[in-house]
Amino acid sequence: MTEFSLLGENSEWQRDFERRLRASYSAVGLGAAAVEHMLEDVRAGIGDWTVAEIADAGTRVGYVAVVVADDNGTLAGRIGDLCVDTLHTGRGHERAARDWAEGWCAERGARRLDIRLTGPVGELFDAYCVRGQLRARRISSPPEPLDGVIARPMTQAEYPEWFASEKVAYVGDIVRAGALSPEEAVRKSDSDFAKLIPEGLATPDNSFLVLEVAGERIGTGWLKHGYLPGVTYGYSLYIQEEHRGKGYGRAAMAAGEQATLAAGDSALMFTVWGGNEVAMSLYTSAGYEVIQESRFIELPRSAA
Repeated sequence: MTEFSLLGENSEWQRDFERRLRASYSAVGLGAAAVEHMLEDVRAGIGDWTVAEIADAGTRVGYVAVVVADDNGTLAGRIGDLCVDTLHTGRGHERAARDWAEGWCAERGARRLDIRLTGPVGELFDAYCVRGQLRARRISSPPEPLDGVIARPMTQAEYPEWFASEKVAYVGDIVRAGALSPEEAVRKSDSDFAKLIPEGLATPDNSFLVLEVAGERIGTGWLKHGYLPGVTYGYSLYIQEEHRGKGYGRAAMAAGEQATLAAGDSALMFTVWGGNEVAMSLYTSAGYEVIQESRFIELPRSAA
């Protein structure tokens, strides 16, 4: 029988949690400095987590960590960690811990439950909707460019139209993933873009690209260099709808990888929103591994 007991002192769990995260982040090719930056962000958010020891007949077999907080006026729960030791997997402890976490959060008024996965969990969270994935790949050598595709810097005249379309696309991604309402997504878009590129095209450490074939514009790109030590973050690599299905998506990835190396970084990272299976498939085929995947479910959970 699976048992749960709240921990009064979490240092042993935190050491184990950080060890597992460090191994997961390193496995996808992030350098030590980038891994430490990601861990710093995690540490900053775990102070309010409630951690329970998972036990079987008095023997500790794992941990589960939960928290409930306000998220844009809605109480939302989060499973911050759920781990069962390898020797004790496959005995139902994972499912029991998931059910315990859902009940714990629902009892405290949560109307939604989020989880951020950093490793395989089988079918345990299949009923949860995918909100987004963070993917990355280490780039060891310049990519082979696709014949005929040229990536050039965006001009000041091209920037306003690109900026407007990027904001619209960002809102659409957020809403499609189920993260926010359309009104909330617009407010988030306004706030995020103001912080990310306050100087527009002149914002330092950003690359704004236009992709062309035979002088015709087929797409755009936006990358932030030094997002983490040695890591470029791809905010957008976009192929216009009428030019899709011709292999240009991979050409856009190659352009992003070239810009990454030119800026002195050695890894490229992306977020892909839930519901965008085409992009997920592209990133998988290009060797971009999932660092973490965010999922959610509405509470109370249906009986299905």
